[in-house]
Amino acid sequence: MRYDFGSDTTAGMAPEALAALTAVNVGYAPSYGADAVTARCADLIRERVQADAEVRFVFSGTAANAVAISMLARPFEAVLAHQVAHICTDESGAPGFFGQGVGLIGLPGLSGKIDPGTLTAALSEPEVGHRQPPGALSLTQATEYGAVYTSEELRKLIEPARAAGLKVHLDGARLANAVVAGFDMDEIPRLGVDILVLGASKAGALSAEALVIFDKSLTRRIDNRLKQAGQTASKTRFLSAPILGLLESGAWEGHAAHANAAARALADGVLARTPYVLAHPVDANTVFVRMPEAHHRRLNELGWACYRFDDGSVRFVCSWATSEEAVQRLVEAMAGLD
Repeated sequence: MRYDFGSDTTAGMAPEALAALTAVNVGYAPSYGADAVTARCADLIRERVQADAEVRFVFSGTAANAVAISMLARPFEAVLAHQVAHICTDESGAPGFFGQGVGLIGLPGLSGKIDPGTLTAALSEPEVGHRQPPGALSLTQATEYGAVYTSEELRKLIEPARAAGLKVHLDGARLANAVVAGFDMDEIPRLGVDILVLGASKAGALSAEALVIFDKSLTRRIDNRLKQAGQTASKTRFLSAPILGLLESGAWEGHAAHANAAARALADGVLARTPYVLAHPVDANTVFVRMPEAHHRRLNELGWACYRFDDGSVRFVCSWATSEEAVQRLVEAMAGLD
């Protein structure tokens, strides 16, 4: 089975990330994030977002999202998110577990973007003692369907949420892909985001994400919270160094640009050479294709790993390692399906 397009986590580490990891595997360094590499990586992230944020490094996006949400909503509250957001569909209740009972309220919207009208309706719901009121808003950039919010689209969601007293979380598992698609990263704190999860695993790092906390009032005893959650790395430099390698070299954006371009080439090939249609716009590095179940099964039988997504379309994900040859071969395989 070929996993070129199964996910952007099926690729290995990007060379820049691996080189940085190898470099810190020499000699000794302070433990638990007190090393110079971790400090440098945190400083560079602060430079990128143009804000004096607290930065911590954790082992996974699920943990990063769940810990962030536990800081923003109380156990008797809920988080508003798109109904196919990762926290709603792929984290096995982790937000509720880390949040000691915090709930999730899924909202609709095209291509993974929350519809402003449905958000307004949710914020207008009367509070009663029998259901969890919203305490936070979670947004995903780029979305689970590969769409990229503009700053103005985010503003139209964040402003009413904050006016209603909600805190804001931004899941940036594919933030690099959104940035190279035109999203201005330093807009994030100005838009009113309280906590950002800066994605690195999908960008070519090992298993690491960065929690970027803009509202410092939330950081009291943050290290105790992370320790209890099993997210305090004794050798933190092995989490931060690959991210630093990507950021310092420009590969965080460079590899995302490559992945986005590969997705665009794949989408163009599907439209030009196959009978299938695209289910969503291709803004970032994912391509969703409408195809019959029998054709999807045949594609899997031919050795191409790809998965049917929540809306019934088949998802193909490009990564830093996706080759032009692989794109061409996949299009040829799809064109020959019967």
